[in-house]
Amino acid sequence: MASLTEILASRIHAVAGVDPELRPATKPQFGHFQCNVALRLGAEQGRKPREVATELVAALDLSDLCEPLEIAGPGFINIRLRPDVLAQAVTEQLRDSHHGVEQTAHPTVVVIDYSSPNVAKQMHVGHLRSTIIGDCFARVLKAVGDTVIPQNHVGDWGRQFGMLIEQIFDEDLDLDALDLAGAEQLYLRANSHLNQDEQFADRARARVVALQAGDEATMAIWRRLLEISADGFAQTYARLGVLLTDEDVAAESSYNSMLQAICDDLADRGIAVMDSGALVVFVPGFDAPAILRNSAGGYGYDVTDVAALRHRVDDLGAKRLIYVTDARQHDHFMKLFAVARLAGYLPDDVEATHVGFGAVLGPDGTPFKTREGTAVHLDDLLDQAEAQASPEVALAAIKYADLSTQLQKDYVFDATRMTATTGDTGPYLQYAHARVSRILRLAEAEGDVIDDATATISALKQPAEQSLALELIGFPAVVAEVASALTPHKLCGYLYSLATHLSGFYEQCPVRKAEPEVRRSRLVLCRATQQVLAEGLDLLGIAAPQAM
Repeated sequence: MASLTEILASRIHAVAGVDPELRPATKPQFGHFQCNVALRLGAEQGRKPREVATELVAALDLSDLCEPLEIAGPGFINIRLRPDVLAQAVTEQLRDSHHGVEQTAHPTVVVIDYSSPNVAKQMHVGHLRSTIIGDCFARVLKAVGDTVIPQNHVGDWGRQFGMLIEQIFDEDLDLDALDLAGAEQLYLRANSHLNQDEQFADRARARVVALQAGDEATMAIWRRLLEISADGFAQTYARLGVLLTDEDVAAESSYNSMLQAICDDLADRGIAVMDSGALVVFVPGFDAPAILRNSAGGYGYDVTDVAALRHRVDDLGAKRLIYVTDARQHDHFMKLFAVARLAGYLPDDVEATHVGFGAVLGPDGTPFKTREGTAVHLDDLLDQAEAQASPEVALAAIKYADLSTQLQKDYVFDATRMTATTGDTGPYLQYAHARVSRILRLAEAEGDVIDDATATISALKQPAEQSLALELIGFPAVVAEVASALTPHKLCGYLYSLATHLSGFYEQCPVRKAEPEVRRSRLVLCRATQQVLAEGLDLLGIAAPQAM
């Protein structure tokens, strides 16, 4: 259903002829919304804004929705919804199976590329944001009715496997006793060996050739490294509470069979050309070309990503592609999209977006690294947060800190501040949900059971009640904006505002001690708030506890 705000805006637009640009009122005495359309029209027409406002108010019939309109100051129009209309809107949202979230008119297939760890390495701080942000996008887009296909582009191919496998042979390593942490230590030993021993480096290069040729002994070890890594990744994903599963893995190696065909296709059509022995695509607007095949005959990231994109469009049916990676990779993905457009692999009716995110900083404001200068393991960050709070609260702190910042910006990982139950934090929102849940539990023990299907708000007489109700009916619009613009910080800001209005409602409007009819109505308002807080937190990937 259309929101009250949308209905109001459309009605005013029909009379004024322009977008009224409704804004929430800055103070309760100014109503619920303010409109400055008369000031804009007055300036365009060379007339006094109050005169224009008077004409507009006389022409507008909003009596079925609003109390009499007021003109304030130089020509602002103050709009106050009728309490019964506001109460009905909240009641309908409570009864709606989607909590008021509007289902998209044109559901589509969305492929989201996120997380993307590397085999034989533990996930580190650089994977934290991609995983959390991509998970939020998946949840929101599913909520509005899209078909979401996550793609975890795991790095499982390349020259590093030559040295890893050769090191395993040198050490006669028992792979059955190896976990992901052990595999990472193996990687470090192999890399050191490679840098110090030219003969080993030669053997490692030969091992890459054997891997690419499908040598069974080499492939068996490679597959075991994939299994060890998959087990480690699954444990971290479970700990993070994200939706990714083994079914979502689309590793680099899965595109190997496509690479030669893509190179041949683009070369045959003159899109790719030879340059200094390499097959490249020169893309207008970019200083460097996309390198499909290097001068040694090897395939790199550019052509693998082209293959992945083509697979997602042709085989998965994607109409919207979202890539969630470090902001520093933005140029790479812009070039990827440009090459795919030139090739016809990315049709005009398919939207492709790169969502780049900033860095996670330590408390000193510098990139979060270990004392040795290496990236901090993701599990170590979770340990830091869990030292301050329970796993459920620690996870809320991390996810909210990540998502509440505009994605392109860096943010500081401060476990003490993030786990606070006051202020603009994830635990504060969890506390708000737990608090309203407690009120409902106590009321239920006293005989007041709220049935969502039949519950009704009978009165919203107090300003704090109306303010809370007004916040609640704004939820669908916020979710729709996040789904469209991929801005989860807007949802975080909304939920924080809702929790703040809930706190004001508690202070000014007794619930359980109110007279029976008012008590019942306020309990329904509490239930509607609990429902939106729970749904909103779930869209962020955060648990909504019943008690804290």
